Amino acid sequence: MTTESTQISDNSLYNKISSILEESRKFVATTVNTAMVQTYFEIGRLIVEEEQHGNVRAEYGKETLKNLSIKLTANYGKGFSQRNLEQMRQFYLVYSTQIPQTPSAKFSLSYSHYLFLMRIDNPEERKFYEIESSQNNWSLRELKRQFDSALYERLSLTKTQVLSYNYQLSTVNCQLKN
Repeated sequence: MTTESTQISDNSLYNKISSILEESRKFVATTVNTAMVQTYFEIGRLIVEEEQHGNVRAEYGKETLKNLSIKLTANYGKGFSQRNLEQMRQFYLVYSTQIPQTPSAKFSLSYSHYLFLMRIDNPEERKFYEIESSQNNWSLRELKRQFDSALYERLSLTKTQVLSYNYQLSTVNCQLKN
């Protein structure tokens, strides 16, 4: 075998192995993201259920989250600040009505995506951006860019204009027939 053919064979082998490694990395990242999202959803659920057992006073809730934050941080490290626990609670409250008993089937984005989406007040707009992010594999940066460019409003306006035009056209057609 010549040196040139050996290099070609080595490059081909390298490319095949690189492809396998890249696919495996994507799979691992997706699996970790899904596990994180499901975990944070469940933590939010437990916090909400605890609050609903008659302990809904604001001071109690803050104190509970503060103590919980201290214990979780001591045992599991960063990521369990009082603010993060409040966000997990909010995550559950926003998405619990949309998610069936098995949330794993519904979460397809990273937790960072959901943190951003939770800030959108309009449920239809939030769902629109969630679907678009998932279907188009948008990064968080791209999601923010599309939101900042008012994609939902622009498409809604276009849809409204098309419906109005179609209505006017059908009205004119009916008038012409008569």
